[in-house]
Amino acid sequence: MLVNDLMLNAQQKISQLHKEINQYNHQYYVLDQPTVPDAEYDRLMQSLIMLELENPELKTLDSPSQKVGGQALKSFSQITHQLPMLSLDNVFSIEDFYSFVKRIKERLNTDKKLQFCAEPKLDGLAVSLRYEHGLFVQAATRGDGKVGENITANIRTVKSIPLKLVGISGEDYPEILEVRGEVFMPKSSFQALNKMALQRGEKGFANPRNAAAGSLRQLDSKITAKRNLAFYAYSLGFVSSMDESGGEAEELMAKFFAASHYDRLCQLKTIGFPMSPDVRLLDSEDACETFYQDILSKRNALSYEIDGTVLKVDDIDLQLSLGFVARAPRWAIAYKFPAEEELTCVEDVEFQVGRTGAITPVARLTPVFVGGVTVSNATLHNQDEITRLGLKINDTVIIRRAGDVIPQIVSVVIDKRGDNSKEIIFPNSCPVCDSMVLKPEGEAVLRCTAGLFCGAQRKEAIKHFASRKAHDIDGLGDKLVEQLVDEKLINTPADLFTLTEIQVSTIERMGKKSATNLINAIEVSKQTTLAKFIYGLGIREVGEATAANLANHFQILTAIEKAPIEVLQQVADVGEVVAKNIVNFFKETHNLEVVAHLSAVMQWPSVEIKSVKDLPLADKTFVLTGALTQMDRTEAKTALQSLGAKVSGSVSKKTHFVVAGDKAGSKLTKAQDLGIPVLTEEDLAELLAEHAIVF
Repeated sequence: MLVNDLMLNAQQKISQLHKEINQYNHQYYVLDQPTVPDAEYDRLMQSLIMLELENPELKTLDSPSQKVGGQALKSFSQITHQLPMLSLDNVFSIEDFYSFVKRIKERLNTDKKLQFCAEPKLDGLAVSLRYEHGLFVQAATRGDGKVGENITANIRTVKSIPLKLVGISGEDYPEILEVRGEVFMPKSSFQALNKMALQRGEKGFANPRNAAAGSLRQLDSKITAKRNLAFYAYSLGFVSSMDESGGEAEELMAKFFAASHYDRLCQLKTIGFPMSPDVRLLDSEDACETFYQDILSKRNALSYEIDGTVLKVDDIDLQLSLGFVARAPRWAIAYKFPAEEELTCVEDVEFQVGRTGAITPVARLTPVFVGGVTVSNATLHNQDEITRLGLKINDTVIIRRAGDVIPQIVSVVIDKRGDNSKEIIFPNSCPVCDSMVLKPEGEAVLRCTAGLFCGAQRKEAIKHFASRKAHDIDGLGDKLVEQLVDEKLINTPADLFTLTEIQVSTIERMGKKSATNLINAIEVSKQTTLAKFIYGLGIREVGEATAANLANHFQILTAIEKAPIEVLQQVADVGEVVAKNIVNFFKETHNLEVVAHLSAVMQWPSVEIKSVKDLPLADKTFVLTGALTQMDRTEAKTALQSLGAKVSGSVSKKTHFVVAGDKAGSKLTKAQDLGIPVLTEEDLAELLAEHAIVF
């Protein structure tokens, strides 16, 4: 008796958990209105799983626990569709759509406006779900329209597909009900899946559709369960009664379902099936183009991939009158977006130099219309990307352009590779200035080393040279630099010191007074410091602090120019990578020429302090935390380092001072626990002011 009571109690608990979890699933996946946090949902699911493990005879096929996957299959069996799963005809322009509408009206012999049910065309895998007495029993892919694959075990794992329908009874709905829709992979799930594949060194999926299809065709449903697939219903399939007195399918449809396609989708939503939130009922064919353009405009912002819209005559009686052709209904059409993927040929690969010296390979393509525009170029990023693709010149490739995204080569069609394919050879010198190129350690790109001379980099080099933290040339903003370069008045930072008022006044919106002010500011900038001069050269990864350390260590410019890597590494904060950058910069003849011209006109005082040990804050370690208002963290760090201090990123017993700004966190707490002196921003400002550094 006690065993029976325990069994009854477990059955009641399981039944209650079924009810609660199904309700939460409905709220989350169908209504998009979750009412409990994920942690609570997970606790309920774990309770259900434990009860079913303890009472395996109480586990049912419609249990929410069945969504975690079952035993792996050896192969998929075949299912014959009782009602064929047809495809859709396509149109690609509004003119073709109106031709489609015209054919419909001619067949119906009417000139009245037609209502349409408008839906996003989901880019996933079409499936048919069969329910008997409200319980999920079977699922199949479209296949060839007549026969599909039995994917029942995998569909059970899709969380948004109900295993038991809400509010179903024999009197309310037909005993056999097929619902058709699209299984797809949300963009976020696709990105996470490919990220995991990359971390494991595996090849990712090309797009969410392939990922969804591949996930549904896993023989092990446990793998499918981990893929976070989703489902939206878009139509009814086969309906029937279990006995012969149930009537014809059309009669059953009319008995149980509305006479509007849109209303039928809403009915499906009430019994547990999610439908796309972007489905709309349109009052005329003229509204279809507006819907198309609206969906197209927000396509990239949607959480799922689409490749067009589907427009269906909403009136079910009119659908029945229009009927079908061999493979598609006459009452529905897919109004497709411009293709996002096309085939084309890589005719050549050229190399462009970016503003930071990065040398990027660019594929020159046989022009192809894709994503709404004609594409003739695609960036290849770097050598690693070319190796990953296995790309050669004259290869046939799949090119993709989604929305405003830069066109990219997705893959090479190896089967179409001919005897005329050629290896892609990277340049040994800069394509713009013929200077030396290097591939910095830890980077995937080649870089031109002629930062001050290279035509592709000159604007950025001059902007950096004139910036506030370098030589602070008042009035020489980014736009004016670009104008001076475009007018061929300057090519390098050294040319700034040969400008005249007359030349500057010829620039648009530069009057005599502005020209005079600029020339005066350039003259003032001649008086600088060795640290600012080094920083202004724009050597890669040489910031203010490193420039100050170099100046303090070497004292004269020629010593820095001639220092080998091993000697440079003796400078505080100069590691092997930075040392190589410095050596490579001064190895380039063009850079040395510009530096020589600059040092001939600019002046800086001799560095009086010959050793870091002689600096006032030598051997002191500071940690900066929180937000500073009078100066930014970089400025504070540079100022402290210029006085000999070491600035660390973490607090330890070796820390001498912690500078705590606004909203300081765990570093402040740790400093207090260790009894380390804590300075406010005002304290720091006073300390720096004692050594003539004022902000």
